Amino acid sequence: MNETLWILFALVDLCMVLVVYRLFGKVGLFGLMVFNLLLCNIQVLKTVQLFGLTTTLGNVLYASVFLATDLLSEFYGKKEARKGVLLGFVTLLMMVAYMQIALLFQPAADDFAQPHLEVLFGFMPRVALASMAAYLVSQLHDVWAFHAIRARTGEKHLWLRNNASTMVSQLLDSVIFCFIAFWGVFPMNVFMEILLSTYIIKFVVAALDTPFIYLAKRVFRKEQAVQSAQSA
Repeated sequence: MNETLWILFALVDLCMVLVVYRLFGKVGLFGLMVFNLLLCNIQVLKTVQLFGLTTTLGNVLYASVFLATDLLSEFYGKKEARKGVLLGFVTLLMMVAYMQIALLFQPAADDFAQPHLEVLFGFMPRVALASMAAYLVSQLHDVWAFHAIRARTGEKHLWLRNNASTMVSQLLDSVIFCFIAFWGVFPMNVFMEILLSTYIIKFVVAALDTPFIYLAKRVFRKEQAVQSAQSA
């Protein structure tokens, strides 16, 4: 059940990246990066069994953030991709700060939300620190690697710059996040399983997004040409 739901979830999420891009262009990609980043930092608190491995649920949404970053890199250049990365970082920082302030408010006598918010967001500072560090390092590396490969290959081998930049960046992200967020929280065998499964899941989703970036390149070729002409 989980495996089927995960595959469908991954495909729907990757499709939505293209739908949002088609409807709202570059602004839509910025918004989608923020939306998915905030949601995956809540979903990451839930662990699930996938293909016999224990993993965190937020991997699907987080992997699609890399697709959005690569679309920004491919169609709008390094500067806009970095802008999207920094926008996501700032909004995540704001969410953490605002939710910690919200927890300080004394709840009403008949309030039912406070205990649940404390469970979710009381743990959030450590998870958010892990996420922010991993996100910033991996995403900036992704943008750098994408354009470094493009500088060597030109317009050819989109699959190479898409996969190589994302898969190495996902490894950096998984290692940094898991060590900061989960070291000492789980037994060592569970921790290593989460680290391994987290990267495997992200690796698979990164491979899945390759047809989507080619589809975007084909469908939105005219818009890309206009943007390139404007930035020239």
